[in-house]
Amino acid sequence: MNVLVIVLYLVAMVVIGLWAARRAKTATDYRVAGRRLGPGLYTSTMAAVVLGGASTVGGVGLGYQYGISGMWLVVAIATGLAALSLFFAGRIQSLKVFTVSQMLQLRYGDRGGASASSFVMLAYTLMISVTSTAAYASIFSVLFPISRPWAILLGGAVVIAYSVLGGMWSITLTDLMQFVFMTVGMFLVLLPFSISAAGGISGLTERLDSTYFEWGSMGSQAIITQFVVYGFGMLIGQDIWQRVFTARSPQVARWAGLGAAVYVALYGVAGALIGTAAAAVLPNLSVPEEAFAAMAQMHVPAGLGGVVLAAGVAAMMSTASGAMIAASTVARVDVVPTLKDLFGASPDDVARARSEDASVFKDRVYVVVVGLVVTFVSMLVPSTVVALTIAYNVLVGGLLVAILGGLVWKRGTAMGAAGSMAVGSLVTLVSMAAFGVLANSPIYLGLLTSLLVYVVVSLLTKRTSTEVSAKWSRRIKEATS
Repeated sequence: MNVLVIVLYLVAMVVIGLWAARRAKTATDYRVAGRRLGPGLYTSTMAAVVLGGASTVGGVGLGYQYGISGMWLVVAIATGLAALSLFFAGRIQSLKVFTVSQMLQLRYGDRGGASASSFVMLAYTLMISVTSTAAYASIFSVLFPISRPWAILLGGAVVIAYSVLGGMWSITLTDLMQFVFMTVGMFLVLLPFSISAAGGISGLTERLDSTYFEWGSMGSQAIITQFVVYGFGMLIGQDIWQRVFTARSPQVARWAGLGAAVYVALYGVAGALIGTAAAAVLPNLSVPEEAFAAMAQMHVPAGLGGVVLAAGVAAMMSTASGAMIAASTVARVDVVPTLKDLFGASPDDVARARSEDASVFKDRVYVVVVGLVVTFVSMLVPSTVVALTIAYNVLVGGLLVAILGGLVWKRGTAMGAAGSMAVGSLVTLVSMAAFGVLANSPIYLGLLTSLLVYVVVSLLTKRTSTEVSAKWSRRIKEATS
């Protein structure tokens, strides 16, 4: 019965993609759903994209290890999303661009620094998609008699199919279905059945050590680092910004985004409680991340267990597809035009790729190519945690200061931004090599040096030209008036 639910779910994803393909008539439709999502669709698609396998399977695993304190990774994501929604989303939506790099070029008037950022953003979005795609194996290889590579191929084929058909419209509509599965599976099925299996709250307190009920049992340093890496990562990731671009107004981006953040925080608490219950009833699991699937199969009735497993697949697919469309957009709009420009391509060819009227067919080709690359790399990556940590560390350590600085500090300059991105990325990478990928020091050193370079170089160089500043201000004013 559980297998049947998953199969029907996968078929439904492709059917939705076929139906949504009719709505993707322009590049704006394909990349950002026509910039016309209302509060309901926006909330569901934003929550779905930020809640991936790390938040679901990983969040339950952290609850298995640390109890209620395991919620902090997902709460950090929710906090970053809330900050983005309240303080930046309205302005970001009003810019009417497709990528973070386009925002940097518009703000600083310098193509060099913005173009360099696009390569970092492409690497980040690819790795986010890779980690989510690789996570399919944790569920598919258990449900179906197939090996890990075939499990990845199965999930990758479904995501590529519905993503390439309708682009962001397909992803938005599938995200709505995935949001429903995640809500029902986590809150209405797995959470109550898990707590019941443990004997209720009283049973949990009797079976487990008191540290499982302490908010800080994970350790203050680990908790703070999660807020720095994942909270800040929510502020600047292309996959997140591309969802902001889909909102029909700054008000939708702001308040519906805040609603999504509240949902994400509650999801984190639910995951930690499920993991805590798993620690009480399945104390001998060798891998904490197995707690999610184990509870769904052993302590939830057949059929309902399939809904729970579908919720896990939904979380992974929504993040994978969101990062996939983000990576293909960055490649199409920023990276490839930059490379063509270096080799003497016509300025008209470069401008055409960045146009609202660009070819939807070519966008579909980019999604297919990116999807195949992601699926292949997913089979080679032994540790999704390491890959995810590298992606977030370089993103935050290298780009955070230049992006947020451009939004809040008028004195920031193109040279300050370029120097900040170069030094921050380099220091982060070198620090990871010196202290270890999973160490806390790299992200702090990267951020500190990036901020220092941005402020000092900006103050020592000429202000952004009046023409560029006026164009930036006019774009925001026209869109919000």
